[in-house]
Amino acid sequence: MAMIDHSVRDFDLLHDGFRWSIPERYNIGVDVCDRQPGDALALVCEDHLGSVARYTFGDLRNHSNRLGNALAALGVTRGDRVAVIFAQRPEAVIAHLAIYKLGAVALPLSVLFGPEALEYRLANSRACVVLTDEPRAAQVEAMRDRLPHLEHIVTCAGVGEGPFWELLAKGADSSPAVDTVADDPAMLIYTSVTTGPPKGSLNAHRCLLGNLPGFELSQNFYAQTGGLFWTPADWAWTGGLLDALLPTLHYGKPVLGYDGQGRFDPERVVDLMARHGVRNAFIPPTAMKMLMQVPDTALREVKLKAVMSAGESVGERVVEWAEQALGITVNEMWGQTEFNYLVGNCSAIMPVKLGSMGKPFAGHWVDVIDDQGRPLPDGECGELAARTGDPVQFLGYWENEAATQAKIRGEWFLTGDVGYRDAEGYLWFVGRQDDVISSAGYRIGPGEIEDCLIRHPAVAQAAVIGVPDELRGEIIKAFIVLAPGVTPDKQLTGDIQRQVKRQLAAYEYPREIEYIETLPLTTTGKVRRKELRDRDLATRGEGGV
Repeated sequence: MAMIDHSVRDFDLLHDGFRWSIPERYNIGVDVCDRQPGDALALVCEDHLGSVARYTFGDLRNHSNRLGNALAALGVTRGDRVAVIFAQRPEAVIAHLAIYKLGAVALPLSVLFGPEALEYRLANSRACVVLTDEPRAAQVEAMRDRLPHLEHIVTCAGVGEGPFWELLAKGADSSPAVDTVADDPAMLIYTSVTTGPPKGSLNAHRCLLGNLPGFELSQNFYAQTGGLFWTPADWAWTGGLLDALLPTLHYGKPVLGYDGQGRFDPERVVDLMARHGVRNAFIPPTAMKMLMQVPDTALREVKLKAVMSAGESVGERVVEWAEQALGITVNEMWGQTEFNYLVGNCSAIMPVKLGSMGKPFAGHWVDVIDDQGRPLPDGECGELAARTGDPVQFLGYWENEAATQAKIRGEWFLTGDVGYRDAEGYLWFVGRQDDVISSAGYRIGPGEIEDCLIRHPAVAQAAVIGVPDELRGEIIKAFIVLAPGVTPDKQLTGDIQRQVKRQLAAYEYPREIEYIETLPLTTTGKVRRKELRDRDLATRGEGGV
């Protein structure tokens, strides 16, 4: 198993001396649940009304066994995709563990998704079962005739109520665990790309083990010092699932789940962390900036030991505030859905350089390379690349071998991020090679939004870019060419924005819209996004509605 030597208190020595020991046979569900003491607290879930439910590892073992056997009775077999559409509530955890034990593939989907985003992912993955709450079930039911592979929609209402729990009760409590090998697929997580629809990153059971060294170090030796863990990150995303929920359970420590109905209320969050005694957290930079609005008197009740932050650049202001208000040094981290938890900081044993992503964690080799795949000298900008053969590396893009191979150059996995390494081995992020937008921790591809925009009857053409924003890192800006005879006004702008919110997700709508007569195009008809970015910089504050 991937374990850090806690006697070594030198980051570079830990990295150079680390060796992977990945078992041939491994199952995430069995690992994070079945091998833990049954009476130990595993999960605390609070909803927006303040109701709290607690579960031991024994509870999770029993519930996931029953659900796994019940899903098998419905016909779910090894390799089948099962969608999980829940907020941070106990059904999400139980569902994931049951699916892993069964040898099926979990398809985590955000409760923020609108119908178009849901339908594409369910259709592309050919999911056979959807486990969700009542509002999302109604959405899925409305598209069911276009999902020929979907056989069952299983819903729940309140905790312990509804068909989900009725189905679970019918299953035997014996373990349904199949004999999975570490390379067997465990989860399919869709990630945004520059052009076209999102791609499904198929990750193996071993990916959890690959995440552990970075998780341990970014939480300042979590196995020894860690406690109750919380993150506002959706458990449907890599950040919430593999950077928080599953590694915490692996170490036999409890996780706090909070269903805030899609709202991040900084004062409520501070109260939540204080009341439950949260000791460790993954808090994205945008959420950290929102916490800065809370009075210091309330923050004094929060007793965090370590915080990791990722998804966008943390920034010096946030780090300085956290040291003053929370008494901690934020450990920035960098990774991707396809190849996660690669680089970061461990303030317990290394100096944190403000603005730097940190250094490669133990078990991972990351370098800056040129177009030929050759490592570049210190200080020179190039593409950040990770050495292949790493247990955290994805299996590939779902049914897209060409896209998978395009990510590999020789021994390197290409991340698409540009950066450089300084003389002390710290890595610095400069930007993206492609046009993926990083907003409030979400990676957003422009193609899906543009497709949604041009479905509006008033829109003839549309192009989307990310523009700088102090709170979210970037926000989405749309450049729109209107249909003949349409005049732009605030009502039209609001209508276009609401369409994207409804059809895709609330975090994907363009917060800024600029109406233009023509889009700048290449000779092959592609949008010149750099020209749009230059235009935005030159006309900031002008031309939008």
